[in-house]
Amino acid sequence: MRSRLLPARTLAAAVALAVLAGGCGAGDDWSRPHAKPTAVGSLAPGFSDPATTPTPESTITPRPGSWDGVRPSEDYRVVLLTAGQDPQTRTLVDAVRAWAEENDVDLRTIAPTDPHQYVASISQAIRLRPDLIVSAGNDLIDPLAMVSPNHLDQQFLVVGAELAEPTENVTAADWTGASFRGEGLGMSSTYDPASFTPERAGRAVRAGVAAVLNGLTGIVIWLD
Repeated sequence: MRSRLLPARTLAAAVALAVLAGGCGAGDDWSRPHAKPTAVGSLAPGFSDPATTPTPESTITPRPGSWDGVRPSEDYRVVLLTAGQDPQTRTLVDAVRAWAEENDVDLRTIAPTDPHQYVASISQAIRLRPDLIVSAGNDLIDPLAMVSPNHLDQQFLVVGAELAEPTENVTAADWTGASFRGEGLGMSSTYDPASFTPERAGRAVRAGVAAVLNGLTGIVIWLD
């Protein structure tokens, strides 16, 4: 895995670090175009109804493990966008990094620490033009709801939470015990920090990426 950390303490620092990371060797230069990513392997029966394509904002409940045979093609470019140091967010971040390591994903991380920088950090992630932006942390849900509808050509995956009204480019992988949908809706009555286990977070990442790679986007993937 080729990983770079962009702490984004200020927007200027985030930009500078992004440029530095992009210039560390030809294999890491995201300014160069690369082949459109594809799914390597196939979804097993039971991931979704093969006769019906899920519509945006719909929820599917895949058969457990039906996504395990899918991985991204070579040089998949992913930005991990994360905010918050709570145990739940750290569990999600660890799951994304473990998945990226396992699949030799070209991963970069943007981790804003100031809430005033959340929107700017999402914009910075978009400017890197990754194949996918993975969001981990409830603090980013409202900023994502503001920014993502204006960038429909950029795919997002939210793990452990979801947007209340996602556009076709925002996919979520969620479960009972997670399902935060933004400050305006408050915390779900079923929210359970203990449900954020490494195993469940890993399933969310793998199932979510498998859906995006197969064009099943703008939906909620329910993992219970």
